[in-house]
Amino acid sequence: MKTKISQALLGGVIGTAAMTMIMFMAPMMGIPKMNPAEMLSGMMGAPLIVGWMMHFMIGIIFAAAYVFILSSMLSKIKSKLAKGAIFGIIAFVFAQLVMSMMGKCILCMPSDIRMAMLMGTLLGHLVYGVVTAQFVKD
Repeated sequence: MKTKISQALLGGVIGTAAMTMIMFMAPMMGIPKMNPAEMLSGMMGAPLIVGWMMHFMIGIIFAAAYVFILSSMLSKIKSKLAKGAIFGIIAFVFAQLVMSMMGKCILCMPSDIRMAMLMGTLLGHLVYGVVTAQFVKD
């Protein structure tokens, strides 16, 4: 890939798609249903297609932050897998902070589904981070 912008676009779209697949498979793993586009569109009172566009836009924006800022901060780490996992954890924490500010925090959910939902969301963000990192030239 030639430019950092193309790395962010491609990594963000494919990483977001991979994360979304994990989230849709969550019920098969005993994790409650998670549909980020449905949640986003519901919070905005907008059609589902707007939620999907927002979901992928957020994925591209996070990927751009990785490409332009975080990857150079992690330059001493040689493993793309490790860099991606760190990025995924950072994205997970950021997402939880933003969602809690919007009153949609997982920690506010009933305790019987809280841990499963947290693990599912963490897994999704780890997959997103690892997949996105594969598209960034070191």
